[in-house]
Amino acid sequence: MSDVATVERFVKKYQELKQEVAKVIVGQDDVVNQILISIFSGGHSLLIGVPGLAKTLMVNTIAQALGLDFKRIQFTPDLMPSDILGSEILDEDRHFKFLKGPIFANIILADEINRTPPKTQAALLEAMQERAVTVAGHHYKLNLPYFVLATQNPIEQEGTYPLPEAQLDRFMFAINLNYPSFNEEVEVVKATTNDDIVEVKPLFTAEEILTFQHVIRRIPVADNVIEYAVAMVGKTRPDNDTAVDLVKQYIDWGAGPRASQNLVLAAKTHAVINGKFSPDIEDVQAVANSILRHRIIKNYKAEAEGVSEDQIIKSLF
Repeated sequence: MSDVATVERFVKKYQELKQEVAKVIVGQDDVVNQILISIFSGGHSLLIGVPGLAKTLMVNTIAQALGLDFKRIQFTPDLMPSDILGSEILDEDRHFKFLKGPIFANIILADEINRTPPKTQAALLEAMQERAVTVAGHHYKLNLPYFVLATQNPIEQEGTYPLPEAQLDRFMFAINLNYPSFNEEVEVVKATTNDDIVEVKPLFTAEEILTFQHVIRRIPVADNVIEYAVAMVGKTRPDNDTAVDLVKQYIDWGAGPRASQNLVLAAKTHAVINGKFSPDIEDVQAVANSILRHRIIKNYKAEAEGVSEDQIIKSLF
């Protein structure tokens, strides 16, 4: 099958996927789009929002609709790295045997990732970057496709440990979830206070998802679009000659090269789901907020004056 035919098939199946997820998730169309863009771009997503906004349900529903092996890890203050990765045990023949942890699945829901100390958070780093883990000197490859979809409560809440910058940078998207509108909340209450059971059908196979990921990577991108993405990331660095005024005033550290790579990859997927065979500058702008907001480190002045990451990113366009 040609790449053009594969892209057309992907667009059709993507719409079916959105409809399947909408059976369970009311509204949040933009959030679902961003999660799916990160998945088909081969990236990970961090969902940020107060408790009760259906973050866990959303990830669970998407995993079911994608037809992938899914594991949920509840991050707690007493969780240890071995609880995630697995550990070696001595069997009855006195041989060491590796028991795989929950990280060995296609989709990992890292629930409330900032409720566990940094030592355990860091256990995910190698898996997210290398799609492999090392335990007791042995290297284990993870099954592909592989995605970490993490949920996080706002840092201001008690009992949370901020994710280090190196780990935040491994997430392609940081997605903010807001409260539903009045009408959406009415729909949610109606749907969740009866005895109806909604069945979500699996629409993809692991092989199909990998095929679509490879086709998206092969999509051509004009040099001016790549240069625009790289220039946008450069403007987030306060010591860069092209940095805008808001960045110079309010940012301590800007985004690194991984942000430029993610902008181009996500722009490709955004273009495809909107029926285009090559991304343009508007596609880069459409994904910029979620890719950059967790990669720019605000200074004290920005916090004191209530300047948000999204305001600063908007000034880059």
